[in-house]
Amino acid sequence: MANPKLKSISKSLQNSIARRKPAAAVKTAYSLAEREEIFRRFSVQRPEPRGELEHTNPFTLVVAVALSAQATDAGVNKATRALFKVADTPQKMLDLGEEKVRDYIKTIGLYRNKAKNVIALSQMLVDEFAGKVPETREELVRLPGVGRKTANVVLSMAFGQATMAVDTHIFRIANRIKLAPGKTPDEVEERLMKVVPKHYLYHAHHWLILHGRYTCKARRPECERCVIADICKSPEKSCDIPAPLVELPPQVIGEAVE
Repeated sequence: MANPKLKSISKSLQNSIARRKPAAAVKTAYSLAEREEIFRRFSVQRPEPRGELEHTNPFTLVVAVALSAQATDAGVNKATRALFKVADTPQKMLDLGEEKVRDYIKTIGLYRNKAKNVIALSQMLVDEFAGKVPETREELVRLPGVGRKTANVVLSMAFGQATMAVDTHIFRIANRIKLAPGKTPDEVEERLMKVVPKHYLYHAHHWLILHGRYTCKARRPECERCVIADICKSPEKSCDIPAPLVELPPQVIGEAVE
């Protein structure tokens, strides 16, 4: 005779399973094999990609990334070379003062507001973090002038964490080639974190930024120079033949052409 208690447990388990929603499909136009091949090729082309903002420590990196909003990396580098020689710590930046910071960065767009933020974030680092840059996103985004994208860049470049800093290049690429389409940077970030194969995730945001900056350009994508032209599913694509897959020359930081 069947045990009524066991039957009840079994029925409850079946009902619980039936109520579970199926896992949401990852929104991408590419199969896992295609995504593996895309990032494999990027890894051959640039085995050790780097960000193109000059910095000497986590603090100068935070400042450089914050200054890069609505500005080019090359432009920021020109302005910060002299600044970081005299102020490479929060306390030195405070000692310099807002007016002198403005003088150093006045070639950068929105420099007045950015100088104010640099002084404010330096003050917070001294007051609340003993002059050290925090290593969590939650703490980083509390700093004046530091948003999620800046925090992700710092977590990746300064502290070796796998993040996806969605700038204009990555946002464009994710949507243009249908790798991880989304309406907002946060949406694209969330989807890229799911679609990029885990073993390629650490370098992925640099590969995508550099691909967008030098090949899949905003005005006209240079498909004839693209190593994933045969895989790419962009409706804007003008070429199906991939460029030769060879390692590119080492990056020259500070002299990049935007």
